[in-house]
Amino acid sequence: RTPIWLDEDNPHADVPWRDGGQLPVHVDTVVIGAGFTGASCAYHWSKLGTAKSLAVLDMGDPATGASGRNEGVVVMGRYAAMVRDTVRPYLDATRMDLSKEDRSCLATQFATVYAQAAYRNADLVEETVEQEAFDCDYARNGWIQAREDEDQEALMTGVEFGRSVGAEDWTTLSPDEVLQLGGMQVDTPAGFSQASATFHPARWVWCLLGRALASEHVGLYTRTKVEQVDSLAEGYLVVTDRGSIRCRNIINATESYTAALHPHYSDLIHPVQTQAAFGEGGPADMPAEIALSGKRSFFGRHPFQNRPRGLLVGSDATRVKNHQAGRNAPSRFITSFSLAEVWRYYDQAPVTVTHEWSGTPGFTTDEYPVVGRLDGRDMWIIGGMCGSGTAVSFNGARHVVTRVLRIEDD
Repeated sequence: RTPIWLDEDNPHADVPWRDGGQLPVHVDTVVIGAGFTGASCAYHWSKLGTAKSLAVLDMGDPATGASGRNEGVVVMGRYAAMVRDTVRPYLDATRMDLSKEDRSCLATQFATVYAQAAYRNADLVEETVEQEAFDCDYARNGWIQAREDEDQEALMTGVEFGRSVGAEDWTTLSPDEVLQLGGMQVDTPAGFSQASATFHPARWVWCLLGRALASEHVGLYTRTKVEQVDSLAEGYLVVTDRGSIRCRNIINATESYTAALHPHYSDLIHPVQTQAAFGEGGPADMPAEIALSGKRSFFGRHPFQNRPRGLLVGSDATRVKNHQAGRNAPSRFITSFSLAEVWRYYDQAPVTVTHEWSGTPGFTTDEYPVVGRLDGRDMWIIGGMCGSGTAVSFNGARHVVTRVLRIEDD
């Protein structure tokens, strides 16, 4: 049940305790969580030239939560029309003070800004990988999403809406183009996210932290469980199983664990279980380093070091109770179902499943992220990624870190 991404040495395991480190008594800012978001906060903090101190805490080792249990794709989040059509029913239920026209306008406005922010996030990831020479198997070849006959009208409408609001990443591929790029045999046009990329998600986190820890002002404290957060007259007290830290600011990068730490926000972010599996073998005509999916499952090949050629598949999105955040309980049925989905588009070939796992990304009620102040003071949150953490985490972390440090930014 170890995710394929984590089935290798974690360079930041048991830090700093393996070297006899100690928990600080006071820092300027505490980040809770060392996944995509927490590591991104540490990276941006180290790059902004501040002399203020940052401590990143995690109950496990870096990337061992949802950040190391996913598809390994840098996504654009959701295409603009999908954002609009998901947010609109939520607005209909919660914003009856607005007219229907105003709710439609607000949904379109939100979709436009969300798409622009996701594109910016993806560009920042690519720029950082190149500038820092990160070894995380990054390749930006897009994401092919098969669509069936009944989906064609919605696909074309979605592409046109994106163009109308300047969110032009989402487009279509003909069956011949799908076969050429992805080796998939389809009868109808597919959706294509042009700017999506594939990478090794755990190594991305480890690389970010490696650069951040080169700064004397950033500390990492793994296997340190935050048990309670208390508001003080000035700042906060973070109580952990290794001691307590006083700080001026807190950034919650807690995702599906948010309700466990902050019960009064239990309706803000909740855990949803998804799962994946990796096996040796699979279709010979499936290329590596491109994101692929059918209507009900995702699949693809990634260049794992020192491993035979293999196939990654996955699916599901089942809400679980708050105390089940982080649960690793994969379903053999879903693995079998996901593999059967692959054979809809490729010639059958043997697959020997070697890894099968599940994880719990954090979801919000309206299915979009929450980024900003949490308590009206200096408690911040970046969460509710809804399975699109790679579309929000890096840019969202940059945004919050600049606000915490009171640095002017775009």
